[in-house]
Order: sequence, then structure tokens, then C-alpha cells
Amino acid sequence: MGDTFSKQLATQPPLDTEGTSGWRQALTLPSLPEAHRTIQITQGSSWFRKILAFAGPGYLIAVGYMDPGNWATDIGGGSKFGYALLSIVLISNLMAMFLQGLSAKLGIATGRDLAQACRDHYSRRVSIFLWVVCELAIAACDLAEVLGSAIALKLLFGLPLLAGVLLTAFDVLIVLALQGRGFRLVEAFVVTLIGTIAACFAYEIFFARPLWLEAAHGFVPHLEIFRNKEMLYIAIGIIGATVMPHNLYLHSSIVQTRAFGQSIPERREAIKYAIIDSTVALTFALFINAAILVLGAAAFHTRGLHEVADISQAYRLLSPVLGASLGSTLFAFALLASGQNSTLTGTLAGQIVMEGFLRIRLKPWIRRLITRLIAILPAVLVIGIAGEGKLTALLILSQVVLSFQLPFAVIPLVRFTSERSKMGEFVNSRLITVIAWGVTAAILFFNAELLWLTFRFY
Repeated sequence: MGDTFSKQLATQPPLDTEGTSGWRQALTLPSLPEAHRTIQITQGSSWFRKILAFAGPGYLIAVGYMDPGNWATDIGGGSKFGYALLSIVLISNLMAMFLQGLSAKLGIATGRDLAQACRDHYSRRVSIFLWVVCELAIAACDLAEVLGSAIALKLLFGLPLLAGVLLTAFDVLIVLALQGRGFRLVEAFVVTLIGTIAACFAYEIFFARPLWLEAAHGFVPHLEIFRNKEMLYIAIGIIGATVMPHNLYLHSSIVQTRAFGQSIPERREAIKYAIIDSTVALTFALFINAAILVLGAAAFHTRGLHEVADISQAYRLLSPVLGASLGSTLFAFALLASGQNSTLTGTLAGQIVMEGFLRIRLKPWIRRLITRLIAILPAVLVIGIAGEGKLTALLILSQVVLSFQLPFAVIPLVRFTSERSKMGEFVNSRLITVIAWGVTAAILFFNAELLWLTFRFY
């Protein structure tokens, strides 16, 4: 492994580091070395061909924005509050597009992923703390994927939840098999599953017949979200399920799978196409997230079913409520596709974070098995102690945990991309810097507001 690593590093073209010497220590190894710069970019090709060449990483990021954690929060918000929280879905997706753009820029401009950047800037003690926080975020995300897949297996095949949870330990083999055949195959697999999820929800929405005018009004923010503790709790969950900390680390790494040129103009062009890729992909994620909430509102809230926060309950009610025989089956199938899709990004992020912060290289199957076992343990304990009825609450809680961990990824990202000594010609403009810190402040405000309301009422 070490010899392969050294050969890969030796064959990389030198990075133009003019104006980017503001790191505490030098970059030593490329991010995600087995896939680093493996996808060729033909210089001089048309803009359309370049868009296609750079398309892919954004869709790996997008799957994290439509994982099973979103289902629990969006269905709960739609059934309880109708279309009111669509504004949070929109705002959180816009925030995600902006932050993922910064993440892509960091990776392309500096040759570092966010974990490597934190390690090369902060002291070892701070880096270890940030690594632990990020591992907790990955575990919380993976917990949602484990539970979502297990619930889908139960709904589709009658498999006991505990057996389904344990079975998910082996789906990491999918990641290994795909990545061994090239990163493009991983991306193609992800896009196929995203298309499957979109088709399933198109069918559901067609039979749900939403009130489109009310849905349009739901995209307008209103102050009730801040006054209603329950609404705010779900809103925080939606933000946590949408803007995911580990996606910021992941994106800054996988944009480097493209073998773009290393001059300043070539990297500027690579940043442009990478941002187009992530923005288009996250627009699809916005529509799917909104569709889940609209489905909850149209199928349940408008029919007086205001407490459908349980995925299994939603599954049982969909076919009779919609009058569509395939409604429940497609719902469960899309849930399974969502869980398997998110497995890819979660396990890749775990590898990138461990290597970036600690410079520890484990065999991929060991690293991914560790990530999955960390997620399986709390799921097994909850099923064994509290019963299956508490799983949806655990799903929503996992998304709130993600939201509270967001600042520990967002603040370093904004700081690094706003420092000329690190970014050189690619430093954020003053306007982008103001917007970036505004987004960070909004995240901190939402979290503080939830804490205040929680302690006020309890």
C-alpha cells in the first residue's frame, strides 16, 4: 500500500502554490489516493464535454441530501404542519449549494480536502477534536442510513428490523466492488439510484394531488417557525438532514478525482465546472426533498392525519389514502434506494476524514466496516431496549445532532477560503465572505434558538 501511495504521489503534476503558503505544515499525500486524478479532462474540448467530464461528484454529494433522515423529518413536518416548512427545505438547500461550492473551491485551489486543511492549519489537539466531532457526524448520518435500509427491508420483505440492521453491515461490500472498477462506475450507480428515487416520488405526487397554491406559499418564510418549539425542532432536523458536515469534507476530496490542469486559469475553470455540477445535482435534491414534504402534507395533513411521523405508518397509509396500489411499495423501494445510495457517500467520507486528520491509512474494507459498526450499535440497542416504535424518533434526533455539528465543519471552511495566504488568487471576494459568515451565523442562530426553547419549556 505504501509503495502504491508513493508512486501515485510521485506522478502528480506539481501544484501551483503561488500565494498559498499560509499553512502550518505542508501537504504530504493526495486526498483519496486510489481515485486521485483518475478521470481525464480533455483540454480544448467544448464546454458541454467539460460539463459532462466534471459531472459526478455533485451527485455523490446530493445523495446525502435525500437520505432516510430526510424522510423522517420531512414526512413529520409535512403531516404535522402541512406545507409550512417548505421554506426551510428551500433555505437549507440554498445554503447547501453555497457551502458545497466553497468546499469544491477549497479542494481544487489548494489540493487539500477539508480534513487535510484542518490538520495543516490547527494544532494537533484541535485537529483531534474536530476529527472526533466529524466522526460523530458520520456515525449519526450512517445511523439514519442503517435504520432507513432496515425499515425498507422490513416493509418490502418482512425481514425483522434487527436482522435488517445487521444485514446492512455487508452493504459496504457494494462500495468496495464499485470503487475497485473505477470512480466513474460509483458515480453512475449513484445517478441511477437518484433517478429511481425521483421516479418513485413522481408517481406518489401524481396520486397525492397536492394543493399547489398552498405549497407555493409554503416556500415563503414566516416567523411562526421560531415561535413554535415543535416546528423549530423539525426545522433544525431538516437543516441537519440537508447541510451535512461530512459532505463538506467529501466534496473537497472527490472534486480532485478529475485530472484538471494545475495552472491558475485551468483551476479557475475547474472550480466553475465543479460548482455547476454540484448546483445542478443539489437542485435535484431540492425537488426530491420538497416532494417528500409535499407528499406528507398532501397525503396526510390535508386529510386530518397530523401525527404521521413514523415511516412505517406512512407506508401502511399511503396506498389506501392515495388509492394507488403501488403507492406503499414504491415508497419503501425508494427508501431502500435512498439508504443504499447514502451508504456510498458515508463510507467514502469516513475514509477521507480519517486519512485527512490522522494520516492513518486502513484497508478500505476495515475502515468502512468500522464506520458501519459504529452506526449499527446504537440501532441495535434502541431496538433491543426501547423497541421498534422509537426508531423514527431516533432518526429525527440523528438529524438534529448533525445540525449541531455543522459549525465545526462550516467555520473552518469559511475561514480557509477567505484567507488569501491559503487560497491565493481563489480567495473569496468580500461579498462571498460576508454571505459565508452570514450562513454560518444563521446555522448558529437556529441551534441556539432550539436550545433556548428546549430549556424554556422543560
